[in-house]
Amino acid sequence: MRLKRILVLGASMVALSLVITSCGSTGGPSSSAKATIRIASFNFSESIILAHIYGDALKNKGYTITYRDKLGNREIVEPSLENGLIDLYAGYAATDLNFIDKRQSADLEAGTDAAANVQKINTRLASKGVKALDPSPAVDQNAFAITKAEADQFHLTKLSDVTPAIAGQWTLGGPPECPQRPFCQPGLQQTYGLKFKSFKSLDTGGPLTFAALKQGSINIGLVFSSDGGITANNFVVLDDDKHLQQADNVVPLIRTDVLNSEITTLLNSIDAKLNTPDLTALNKSADVDKQDPVDLAATWVKDHGF
Repeated sequence: MRLKRILVLGASMVALSLVITSCGSTGGPSSSAKATIRIASFNFSESIILAHIYGDALKNKGYTITYRDKLGNREIVEPSLENGLIDLYAGYAATDLNFIDKRQSADLEAGTDAAANVQKINTRLASKGVKALDPSPAVDQNAFAITKAEADQFHLTKLSDVTPAIAGQWTLGGPPECPQRPFCQPGLQQTYGLKFKSFKSLDTGGPLTFAALKQGSINIGLVFSSDGGITANNFVVLDDDKHLQQADNVVPLIRTDVLNSEITTLLNSIDAKLNTPDLTALNKSADVDKQDPVDLAATWVKDHGF
């Protein structure tokens, strides 16, 4: 199961109740003809950027938008949507499906097909008045990165380019559980036939992994595909051409009582224009260059005609 953002279940109802009174910023003119839409984000820049991209575009269509930025983790945000305390957030197809399945004690069924993951989300949440719209090409999922020097030396662009001979000289870096997780070391061996010389226990796509790659103490490391530090450090993410990872495409989840054909068309059009390189660049601007995620979202909306 994917590591990112799947935290221990059972967040307190006290924390959930804070949603009702949490402060948010409101944008857009008041309109009696169009709904007020409450949009939440998780506690990281990418989520804030996506929330404001959706919100700014909706505001420009005449909707009144209330933002609940940094509302919390998925244990807070997703149940808030089901319970009608918020109306919309930018989710991730595999992670949200896994979260819903785990909470419902169902089998974890997320796979490598984003549309199939979204269909399963909709099957599970239809009775809750929630719908996931079209998945975006933009993906934020587990990936494996190497330095550009390594990529140039061995002419590597995808994981299948890494031969067993190369892997036999390399050290893999990742979280402590990587040797047991099917998407990490066992998956690389089973799916790509790669058996590494050694494994170095680090963090989950964080600063320890980035430092180890730069210092050369590992040759390949687990990262997150849209991390802004990838471009900042000139790393190369190897394409998962045999589809080891679950499809964690960005997808808007919205309550059906505020959804209409105009909103559906608008959000699907936004998702169609989102892509992983742009999302990575936005994350770099926010997390590395320290630009305001809200301003970055506004610029993206303007530049893309929304």
